[in-house]
Order: sequence, then C-alpha cells, then structure tokens
Amino acid sequence: MNASPAAPSPSAFPAVWLRDNCPCPECRDPRNGQKLFGVTDLDPRIEVVGSDGFLVTFSDGHAARFDPAWLASHALDGTVPDDRTEDAKALWATLTPPEGNWSRCLADPAHMRECLNAVLRTGFVLLREVPVEPGAVLEVAGAFGYVRETNYGRLFDVRVEATPVNLAFTGLPITPHTDNPYRDPVPTVQLLHCLSNAVEGGESGLVDGFNAAALLRAENPAAFELLASTPVTFRYGDANTELTASRPMIGLDPLGRIREVRFNNRSMQPVRLPYERTEAFYAAYRAFAEILNRPDLQVRLRLAPGDCVIFDNTRILHARTGFTESGDRHLQGCYADLDGLAGNLAVLRRREAVVDHLRALFEGPGADDYLGEEVSQAAHMLQAAACALRDGAAPELVAAALLHDVGHFTGEISGHDLMGGTDNRHSHVGADWLARWFGPEVTEPIRLHVAAKRYLCAVESSYHDLLSEASRYTLSVQGGPMGPEEVAEFESDPYARDAVRLRRWDDEAKEPEREVAGFGEYEALLHRLVR
Repeated sequence: MNASPAAPSPSAFPAVWLRDNCPCPECRDPRNGQKLFGVTDLDPRIEVVGSDGFLVTFSDGHAARFDPAWLASHALDGTVPDDRTEDAKALWATLTPPEGNWSRCLADPAHMRECLNAVLRTGFVLLREVPVEPGAVLEVAGAFGYVRETNYGRLFDVRVEATPVNLAFTGLPITPHTDNPYRDPVPTVQLLHCLSNAVEGGESGLVDGFNAAALLRAENPAAFELLASTPVTFRYGDANTELTASRPMIGLDPLGRIREVRFNNRSMQPVRLPYERTEAFYAAYRAFAEILNRPDLQVRLRLAPGDCVIFDNTRILHARTGFTESGDRHLQGCYADLDGLAGNLAVLRRREAVVDHLRALFEGPGADDYLGEEVSQAAHMLQAAACALRDGAAPELVAAALLHDVGHFTGEISGHDLMGGTDNRHSHVGADWLARWFGPEVTEPIRLHVAAKRYLCAVESSYHDLLSEASRYTLSVQGGPMGPEEVAEFESDPYARDAVRLRRWDDEAKEPEREVAGFGEYEALLHRLVR
C-alpha cells in the first residue's frame, strides 16, 4: 500500500482526544469500528500517565496502542476533508467529456472506479452502451448506490406529453438549471438514459456550476456574497404535490467553500427582501445567470440511444436546446445520491489497495523459494488457485487457494524458520492477517489447511506417501498425524471439507514446469471478495 506520512508522537494530541479515539476492542466494536461509549463516559480530567512509543496509558487505567499511520492521517492540522466542496473538485470551463462503458464497468472494478471518480471530481460521466431497454437506468443507479424515489416515481420519462406537468416534458428549450431545488434534501445525483433521439435539435448541455460560481466570486465579489447569503425559495406543486425549500443559490460550507448550487428559474418564487436589497439581488442573480449561459462554459452532447449521462445535481447544471415535437425523443431518468456513490468509490479504492498490496507480496517475498520445493512461493500459490479453478471451486475457495501460504511472509516467524524446525503456524498467521479484508469462507480453509494435512495422514493410509519430501518434514514440525480426538474435532468444523480440498490442491501445486495464469487473472475475483 502507499507509504504513510511521518507519524506525529501521541504527545501531539490532547489526552481526551487520544482516549476518545482508542482503537482497542473494549472501546470499538471490531466488527464495524463503532465506539462502544459516549463522550460523557470519559473522565473530563483524563491524563496520559505513561507513554512507550505509540502505547499510551491513561489516568483511568486504560491503555491504548495507536497505529502510527493512523495518527499521521488524523494530524491536528485544522483540515476538514469534504469531497463535496470545491477544494475536492476539478473545475472546468470546457473539456472532453469523461466517458465510460457500461459492460466494462460491470466486468472491471478499476473502470467502475474511474467512472465514479469522474462524477465526484469532474461532476459527470457519459456512460456508453447501456442497453436500450426501458428501466435500464435503474440498474445503472443500483450499481453504485440507491435509487431516490420522488413524486416523479423511481423512474421518470422525459418525452413530449400532451398535458405536461413540467416544461421538461415539452419540446421547448431549457436553460441551464439544477433539478428539484424545491426539495430538502435535493437529490444529489441525476441519471438520464437515451432510448431514442430522432429529432431535429434536442442537444444536451452541461455547465460546471462550481466553476461559474468561482468566476462570479472573482469577477463580482459583492454579487457572490449576496447570492451565497440570501435564501431563495423554490416551489413545485401539482394536484398531489406541494414542495418548497429555501436555500441560497450558492451554498457554502462553514469554511466558505462552494458546496452546492441551486439554480432553477422555472421554480424560483418571489424574493421578499427590502426594496434596495431586492434590486441588488436581481443584479447579482443576472450576473450569475449570464456566466452560466456563456457558450464557452457549456459542454454540448447529443445523446444517442444507449448513452447515459450521470451527473452531480448539486454542481452540474443541465440544459437542452429546443426540438421538433413531431419526432421521437425519449429519455428515461432517475435520481440517486452522492453519499452512496462516494461510499462505493471508497470501497472500490479500499479493495484496489488491498489487491495492490497482495500483488506486491506475490512479486516481492513471494518470489522466494518455496521451502525446499522447486517452485517459488508465488508459483506454488498460483498453481493451487489454478487447480481450484479447474475443479470448479467457489470464488471464495479459489481465493483461499491463491492466498493460502501468505502467512509464511506476513508473520514474525518466516517459512525459513519452519524449515529450521520452528512451527511458524503460517496457516493461522495468514488467516488472521487476511481476516481484515476477507470473510471466513476465505480465511477458515486457510486456517485449517495444515490441520487438513495432519488429518489426511491419519485417515488415508496412502496419503503420506504422496507428500513431497519437504512436506513430510514440515508435517513432523507441525504435529504429525492427528489422533482420534483431533480427527473428530476436525471433521466437526464447518470448513473442514473446503480445507481438505485446499490441501489436495496444495499438494498438487509444486510442478516447476507447469505454466498457469499470473496474479492478474484473480484481481477482479479478489476485488469482489474484499469486505
């Protein structure tokens, strides 16, 4: 994984902060990381009474060991990370639209990550080759988050209607706007999927509202301040709906960073300000609108069937040129939210970091000789995984076969110590190490694969003779064949059957001339299994 910044000493943090952030299982549920106490449970006069490196002892008798990298990433430097503000964005005036492919997103986690990152950083992505089928846009939204149902339903159609409840359902041109500003909270992601577009006109336009707001701040600071500090009421109503929300057109976070744009002339209600302030507001409103309508700030797209544009509805304003109502133009859309998208992106990044770390193990210490065998440790594990694939094993068991010997080079005692007569318990070490990222379907067969060798030696008279010379030696170090009570205990374990299958692949995977797929063959599988 990436190198961490230099860690500050625990003394750089107040005692109450350290005590509140103790990572031990008594203070945080190890299954989900949530705290098991409240702030009022802490002694308000808590002090640090002892410190040994990153091990801290408190005046209440509790001790906490802090990860240096974690402390470095939480340094008290006043920063407030927020992926929703302008600081985390790549602002643009015009650009080549970032594109993705739907089928590739489903098959390649790295491509999905690129597409989701484009929405967070650039504000949108144009996804190609989404099936031209009604409702397909819901599958796209569900791949990265949750569909946000509104009064328009989970799914809405954008096409000409005889009695439109919204101007979007006509052929009229639509100026740059954000959707649903009359909602609290507003849907933060919008998807529009083209099913047909056989009309003259009907081009879509996108504008970076954060960039436009930043330009207003630079060109007319007074107008920016007025729009950022004046709540505007937006409203939508029909026979069954009445929605209103009052927010500034330019929303800022407490540090003054641009975090949201709400701009929709169709649903804006009359402002109720003092006379002079009303005139100033309209001057600022017009200045912002003129920036948003600058042709050189707008990206134009003509959506073709199968195209799906996904955009940040709190940042990107979308527009449309008028079109002839006699033709067929049909889009389907839905809403979702950025927290789901950002969360899925974070999971993909975490999984990618784990897979990168595992790949580095295969390419680094895994390249060493495998304990008296004629293959490297990495080649041995890759051969075992190939055997599991050949035999139609479940993905979790394939991963277990691939990773079953990582304990030889992730523990304090190495595989070379095992060959020297010291049991390094690599099955348990590897299982515990991998349990940070994988479930028991992966880790428990690994934990039991040495026990499975001892078990098979006890229940199959011919098995011992099949072992390599090195494996027979390590058997003696690891406890030898099981006794009757151990056999019964092993057989009662729910993962014993998988462990035996893994053991047989382990024994088979020691051929120096065998050619098998490399680590890259298993990266997508590992991505899907990382928790």
